[in-house]
Amino acid sequence: MQNHTGRLPGLDLLRSIAIVWVMLFHSFLLGGLGPDWEWLSRYGWMGVDLFFVLSGFLIGTQVLQPLARGEPLSFADFYVRRAFRILPAYWAVLAIYLAWPGFREAPGMEPAWKFLVFLTNLSIDYSANAAFSHAWSLCVEEHFYWLFPVLAVLLMRRPAAWKFGALCAALVLGGIALRAGIWLHNTALDPNFQRNWFIEDLYYPTWNRLDGLLCGVALAVWKCFRPQHWAHARRHANAATLAGIALVALACWLFRDRIGLLGNSVGWPVLSAGLGLLVFAGAGRDSLIGRWQVPGAAWLAAISYSLYLVHKAIYHVVQAHWGDALSGRGLLAFAVYGATALAAGAALHYAVERPFLRLRDRLPFLTRRAVQAAVP
Repeated sequence: MQNHTGRLPGLDLLRSIAIVWVMLFHSFLLGGLGPDWEWLSRYGWMGVDLFFVLSGFLIGTQVLQPLARGEPLSFADFYVRRAFRILPAYWAVLAIYLAWPGFREAPGMEPAWKFLVFLTNLSIDYSANAAFSHAWSLCVEEHFYWLFPVLAVLLMRRPAAWKFGALCAALVLGGIALRAGIWLHNTALDPNFQRNWFIEDLYYPTWNRLDGLLCGVALAVWKCFRPQHWAHARRHANAATLAGIALVALACWLFRDRIGLLGNSVGWPVLSAGLGLLVFAGAGRDSLIGRWQVPGAAWLAAISYSLYLVHKAIYHVVQAHWGDALSGRGLLAFAVYGATALAAGAALHYAVERPFLRLRDRLPFLTRRAVQAAVP
């Protein structure tokens, strides 16, 4: 979720949209926004997919840039940087969830070890243990961090465009087939959802959620290995914005039944392609969304990770204390919940996340590597 390519206003804007969209979606925990504003939150789960595309692009660029220059990738540097970026705030919030049951947005919670080894998304009883379940997306990203650098180095031993294209096609088509098979199998066995198989078998597992990350990595491959073509294509960044919006709208139509077969088979690659076009448009200062800095977007993007970690629990805490007074107030109630979550996310960012990022940037061997990488 962090921007590794410098402050680009377009990517900050997209990241801030992603976190607000997710927060709006989770307003269902508070009874929703009311019929007049339900349209704002209905597709908010797509904000996570936008985070996936951003991560695929940014992490992909970080891994692929040295490889494209013919330099070896330092796995130690990569994994240490990721650990300092992800773990401190995550562990802090996990500790609060474990130590303070009243903090949880749901009574039950999976065992701590599943969160510690990032396997919650592969093994969860969602009906009984929904607390901190939004960590599922962190598990997906963590699996990506573990595997992608290794895969990138292996593919670079004998690089060929057709190999990458074949891998992308296999992952997309295989994902469509796998999700369709899971959907058909479970609807035949459990049509009444006695078990929440949609979440447990289809929505959370990493192997079903590769489209967004893959789309982001494809953008990174394009930028790192075909920089001249990338620069040439940027002349059409505004057209990419419009095409991206159109594809996201098509994805919304495909997902009009969120748990239906159509969306959960072909909807994911369509959504990811649309979001990928928006990320491409935002990855430079020569597009409509990348040209201007929207006030507050950079700050919201900076705290988005911490905010994502705490927002559901903060919703619950506010509801426990002031829920009766806010009940039925729709968007006004969400403003109160959202502002409180924003304050908690900012506190976590400045108290935990940012100090560890500064510590990471002062580590001698990481600093030396960064300086060496910057020298032509």
